Amino acid sequence: MLNISFIPYKEFDRVKNSEAGKFDKLKIIGGMCRINALSAVKKAGSGHLGSSMSSMDINVMLYMSEMNIHDVGIDSPDRDLYSSSKGHDCPGQYAVLFGAGILSFEKLQMLRRLGGLDGHPDVKIPGIEANTGSLGMGISKAKGMALAKKLRGNDGRVFVMTGDGELQEGQIWESLQTAAYQKITNINVLVDFNKIQTDKSVDNIIDLCELERKFEIFGWHVHRCDGHDFEALDKAFKKLSSINDKPKVLIADTVKGKGISFMEGPASLEKGSGIYEWHSGAPDDDSYEAGLKELLDNTNALLNEAGMDPLSVEIVETREKNRVRLKDTAEKVVNAYGEALVELGKEREDIVVLDADLSADCGLRPFETAFPDRFLENGIAEQDMVSAAGGLALQGLLPIANSFGVFLASRANEQIYNNATENTKIIYVCHYSGLIPAGPGKSHQSLRDISLFGALPNCVIIEPCNAIETKAATNWCAGDTKDTCMMRLAISPSPRTIEFPEQYSFEFGKGTVLKDGKDAVIFAYGPVMLNETLLAAELLEKENISLKVVDMPWLNRVDGQWLEDTAGDCKSIYVLDNHSTYGGLGDCLLNAVMSSKKLIEKKFQKLGIDEYPACGTPKETLAYHKLDGKSIADIVGEAV
Repeated sequence: MLNISFIPYKEFDRVKNSEAGKFDKLKIIGGMCRINALSAVKKAGSGHLGSSMSSMDINVMLYMSEMNIHDVGIDSPDRDLYSSSKGHDCPGQYAVLFGAGILSFEKLQMLRRLGGLDGHPDVKIPGIEANTGSLGMGISKAKGMALAKKLRGNDGRVFVMTGDGELQEGQIWESLQTAAYQKITNINVLVDFNKIQTDKSVDNIIDLCELERKFEIFGWHVHRCDGHDFEALDKAFKKLSSINDKPKVLIADTVKGKGISFMEGPASLEKGSGIYEWHSGAPDDDSYEAGLKELLDNTNALLNEAGMDPLSVEIVETREKNRVRLKDTAEKVVNAYGEALVELGKEREDIVVLDADLSADCGLRPFETAFPDRFLENGIAEQDMVSAAGGLALQGLLPIANSFGVFLASRANEQIYNNATENTKIIYVCHYSGLIPAGPGKSHQSLRDISLFGALPNCVIIEPCNAIETKAATNWCAGDTKDTCMMRLAISPSPRTIEFPEQYSFEFGKGTVLKDGKDAVIFAYGPVMLNETLLAAELLEKENISLKVVDMPWLNRVDGQWLEDTAGDCKSIYVLDNHSTYGGLGDCLLNAVMSSKKLIEKKFQKLGIDEYPACGTPKETLAYHKLDGKSIADIVGEAV
């Protein structure tokens, strides 16, 4: 059996009240927080450990020694403020907030759970000063906080953590030059310089070159130190506090995965194929046990040196070891997409694939390996990537731009619009689309992308539901239209593979009936939501209610005659959107229904997300928004 163990608060209290020296205490607390961060991610089943471990000692230094929150109070307007711009390191920050007495033990165990701790920082959580997770915004927000302190006459410094890969975002450099020009001197930027991005080294993605010199040219005071040496950090913060005429930056040299030897980079990179394995996701059971043992052994050794008893741990969950999880067995559409890209690349030399530091998540590695000259890695810079795609298209090539939908659709929206007005053809692929997975929180849940792309008159939007439809959609976008295309791809597998009838065909504006029915019809798309509609139909069947389930991958185009024929004699039409209720498939079909004399008298209801999305497990989150199979069955059953 696997035991998931945490360090209770009484142990932090014991260390803080001990006779050990200041830096010895900080080292011990750093080890304790690493244990809790590791266990929180393991219990959650996902999270970001590499970044949490690299920035951990800086967080410990700030909350346990440097910031004034324990002197003036966490609610004082004169308190020091800290936020993480990168946001990936929040499991580590939560562990430190618990150790500082700000978060409860119960909350610490609810990482990525409904009503618990979001997968990226959120202001509803005690101790969190700003919502982050969408990279590049943090320094600008911190600058606003620092300016507010000056305007109100409040004391207190402002600290903001950035990742090194995050420095590829253009907004970072806008904020740096304006902070210096506006003479905002109470701001301190902390660079977690661990030299590894998502899964490759920073130098391998976009080399930052002379980073210290860059900050200096932008008018900042620069200090650099070992981000795991508490004495060096202490001296660095004293130095920054003495600078009163410039904004300040501390470049902290850190190690991604610090504290667990097999997670530490760059050694971890060198052991394999140059890919860092521990950026996101929970460790497997054996790795968790090995990491926990190493952290406990090392921390207990420090306690022993300080003349203190070893740590006591609290087991909060016991589970069967090495159980098979859904994501290990189920079909993922992104894999089929990657295969389709390679086949297209073999056939057509005009195809160029662009990525924003998400090659593995977006299924692009096979194309990257097969056609390195036609694979463009742009780093964390979607706007630059999209405009580069525009230039490629103007010269007659077919660019396929990839990123998470929430970043690609919104951050680069103006650039996408500009490209579309040139009437060239570009394929945009919005990965990680929709509500699920909800664990990372609202910064990563893409629920606006259909509406943003849908405003372009020459853009066709498609979301496939299985491998067959994914390959068909990819080929259609590449070959069958002159229009700009946007494909949404779910990153999560469906609990079931969506099965097609034998006579399946992928036709413009038409969907596929997956289950016949006569009382009501529901249109949905994608592997996640179609699973819920099929489950609803199965539940309703037990109540003698017949629900027709239709896969409709065309999200802003519909064949009117097909829609009339498919709705048939069903008295009610439902549309399930994996998106906001505004601007999705529901609105597209509503417009068609209002234009049809045969359909206008039927009951019509849109189902989707009409608030900011919740964070939690797929089951929790779907139920919360009443988009799970049972809730859908209840809605349809009550109406019928």
